[in-house]
Amino acid sequence: MKQKLLTTLDVSQNYTLGVAQLMPEDGYAFSPAEGVWNFGELIHHIAYGIYWWEDNFLRKKKTEWNPPAAAATKKAAVQYLTQAFASLRKTVETAVTDDDTVYGFFATIDHITHHRGQATVYLRGRGIKPPEYAF
Repeated sequence: MKQKLLTTLDVSQNYTLGVAQLMPEDGYAFSPAEGVWNFGELIHHIAYGIYWWEDNFLRKKKTEWNPPAAAATKKAAVQYLTQAFASLRKTVETAVTDDDTVYGFFATIDHITHHRGQATVYLRGRGIKPPEYAF
């Protein structure tokens, strides 16, 4: 089971980072509508969400929702996202794969998928074709 979780994580990480990398630096300030996150804020939210879901649902460590300010550059945002995925990988590698952990893992993946879907729409709004979906 653990290997299946790690494979799922690898696919999610590769696809999510592919989406984040495709947006050019100036596109990180792009917002498709008033009152919604810009692309950089959305990528930051995905990364922070990984840490938050990991704490609350995999490590079973109650953590308040208190995200830091979004990264100011594409490089910083992608680095934060990469670090979040690395942290999640380490947690999954060392976790006991009971029903609660598997549930927490897929809740985390679902949150990533939800917001990554939004990010692909942002790419299309800038005329950029998202990477091919893989599962």
